[in-house]
Amino acid sequence: MSHPAPADPAAPATMRAIVITRPGGLDALEIKEVPVPPRKPGWVRIKVRAFGVNESEVTTRKGESDAEVTYPRTPGIEGVGVVDEADADSGLRPGRQVATMMGGMGRSYDGAYAQYVTVPAGQVIPFETSLPWDVVGALPEMFQTAYGSLTRGLDLRPGQTLLIRGGTSTVGLSAATMAKELGANVISTTRNPERADELREMGVDHPITDDGTIAEKVRDLAPDGVDAALELVGCTVWPDTFHCVRVHGTVCFTGALGGGWTVPDFTPFMIPSGVRLTSYAGEAADLPAQVFQQQLQAIADGRLNVPVAKSYRGLEQVRDAQADVESGTRPGKHVVVLDG
Repeated sequence: MSHPAPADPAAPATMRAIVITRPGGLDALEIKEVPVPPRKPGWVRIKVRAFGVNESEVTTRKGESDAEVTYPRTPGIEGVGVVDEADADSGLRPGRQVATMMGGMGRSYDGAYAQYVTVPAGQVIPFETSLPWDVVGALPEMFQTAYGSLTRGLDLRPGQTLLIRGGTSTVGLSAATMAKELGANVISTTRNPERADELREMGVDHPITDDGTIAEKVRDLAPDGVDAALELVGCTVWPDTFHCVRVHGTVCFTGALGGGWTVPDFTPFMIPSGVRLTSYAGEAADLPAQVFQQQLQAIADGRLNVPVAKSYRGLEQVRDAQADVESGTRPGKHVVVLDG
């Protein structure tokens, strides 16, 4: 495995990157030789060592993203690597290990499917680790989303019971391990009963099969209802999720794996009396550097599991990675590692 190492003394004039010039199939992911991006004041240029491959990037490739995405575009909403260049007063010296994610990256400006990427300094998270790049590269987006949902979204406390609906997604798997680290009791769903053991391996106390209606199953485990529910499937199952939650418990809407982002003919009275609803769609700042460092240490100590589905080597395997993400046959994160 490849381990973190210092950056080269200076960036070359050109680099290899994946460029989408037009929406389309996997062949729209083209490897091109392009100029290394110049760094603007207040931004940081990072030499990319690994990046996760996400469903949102598949959406970008297909041309199904919102108007924020324009072409040509280098996709990639997250990445890890080392600082190549930064403002002198940023505290980010060349060679510093860093992670970055979100904030328009790979959407309104070029992202991490490249040898170098430039991002605003405010969305750069420094860290120190000897973990391999394929492990670290799996973390930024799913850890930020999972951690933000559990803390800012749900304010989850030790001893509480959490329901994760959409448990075999990368965020669902990460949330389960983090919730156990926080001392919560975890119920998590899968549509495939054969994946129950995978959930148990990630620390889930009670895997349940989701056939579209789970409230009765959840109430068998938590008669008064769960304290918190992380909704990752979306509005297609939203009313049923509400009925899994106790009075004064909270549902946090974070994702819509089932494709339902809106509720037809919504009325507030659809929400059971006393149940609270919130949402989470945060940014890099919601994952403090200290917390990210603690999570890296927990991984190194074996206390936190990382759901890596598969690692790929080089930009040449990006098409394979996106194909595997689309197929959905292997739960966990798909990570591309670049040579140093």
